[in-house]
Amino acid sequence: MDTVALAVTEGMLHFELSLAQEVFGAAPDGVAGPWYRVAVCGPGVVRVGRFLLEVDHGLDRLPHADTVIVPGWADVEVDPPADLVDAVRAAHEAGARVASLCTGAFVLAAAGLLDGRRATTHWAHTRALAERHPRVTVDPDVLYVDEGSVLTSAGKAAAMDLCLHLVRLDRGSSVANAVARRLVVPPHRDGGQAQFVTTPVPAPGNHPLAELLPWVLERLDQPLTVEDLARRARMSSRHLGRHFRSVTGTTPLQWLLVQRIRRAQELLETTDDSVEAVAAATGMGTATTLRRHFNRTVGVSPDTYRRTFRARSRPGAPEGLALP
Repeated sequence: MDTVALAVTEGMLHFELSLAQEVFGAAPDGVAGPWYRVAVCGPGVVRVGRFLLEVDHGLDRLPHADTVIVPGWADVEVDPPADLVDAVRAAHEAGARVASLCTGAFVLAAAGLLDGRRATTHWAHTRALAERHPRVTVDPDVLYVDEGSVLTSAGKAAAMDLCLHLVRLDRGSSVANAVARRLVVPPHRDGGQAQFVTTPVPAPGNHPLAELLPWVLERLDQPLTVEDLARRARMSSRHLGRHFRSVTGTTPLQWLLVQRIRRAQELLETTDDSVEAVAAATGMGTATTLRRHFNRTVGVSPDTYRRTFRARSRPGAPEGLALP
């Protein structure tokens, strides 16, 4: 998945386009090996928001890309241009992975790529997407949907989540986390998390859990409880739960479990530690407990996950599992 084509035309939203360029345009410091090759594709000079953008290639380049990103479409009441729709459809038929950011889902739907599939878009436009394209199963309550070769995201911050998800699939958790650190955003939010979160991307030092979350991440090997977290945060368990819902969109225990799983993924990818050692290092206690939660969250066992990523690192090896 080396070549990423950004499909642009008149009427695109510049935020999502810039976001994709930031994620895929340059490798983070310390990441060895080749990075993505990004091509901006469109019909000549394109007005994106208030900016004029000179593109690299025409839309006919899309079928030659490994991944095609369709940024947000500004006016969802207007049908997207036929040449863009046709080019996106041709790219998917040629084998490209196609992902939409925010209202870019309307372009994918017009191309027929979402028929019979789950999809999402910005919560304000999910009803319009469902009414206009009844063959699409629109899920208004998630950040992004991964249907294998077709992926869709909700708005703004969720578009970042989907881009990092693609990097994680292609390069692994540690590289995706390095990209997130460079961009100063949370390294992972599950696609199934609710769209409407009071503070979807908490700014460092600007929320009640700013000191607690880093403290927890440094102690994932310890048997932490909600009471431990509440005591550290100097608040009641009830107040802690409310703040977690506001800041992370989930409960303290569910957030903690996800962090343990992500740490386990990094260790499985980057070390030869046994599953038992990984379980101890992530606070899971036993290999049996780790396997149960890992399989439920990631969709495969820790052993399969490690073999897949190790095999993918060899030249000519097939791509890894499309994890949820």
